[in-house]
Amino acid sequence: MKYVYPATFTPEPEGGYCIQFPDLPGCVTCGDSVPHAIEMGRDALSMWLCDAENNKEQIPPASSLFDIRTDHGFVNLIDADTAEYRRINDHRAVKKTLSIPSWLNVQAEKAGVNFSAILQEGLKEHLGIKAKSN
Repeated sequence: MKYVYPATFTPEPEGGYCIQFPDLPGCVTCGDSVPHAIEMGRDALSMWLCDAENNKEQIPPASSLFDIRTDHGFVNLIDADTAEYRRINDHRAVKKTLSIPSWLNVQAEKAGVNFSAILQEGLKEHLGIKAKSN
């Protein structure tokens, strides 16, 4: 699901920004610079929304950017894509049952093949998913 919410960016005395989402209680984070604050805001927003979706909670509608005021700092829109966030951050293992020919199983076990690793590599290749570089 894709969302866009207004966030307030308040300068911190020691530098950086405090980011708050007025529509989402407790959704607060901080960043060292504007680009970092936007990145951290997107992460906090995505995490808050994923948690609400997981718990089947009502997600408040986003206020208009023009309805949010701040005495210090500025207001900016932040977007979140919870499907993308889950894809990037959900590394839980899921058990799958599959079938292969007996002779292939014997050969693979003799060779010490890690079935899970091979399946993951093959699926990534088949789906055109490239490994994320750090």
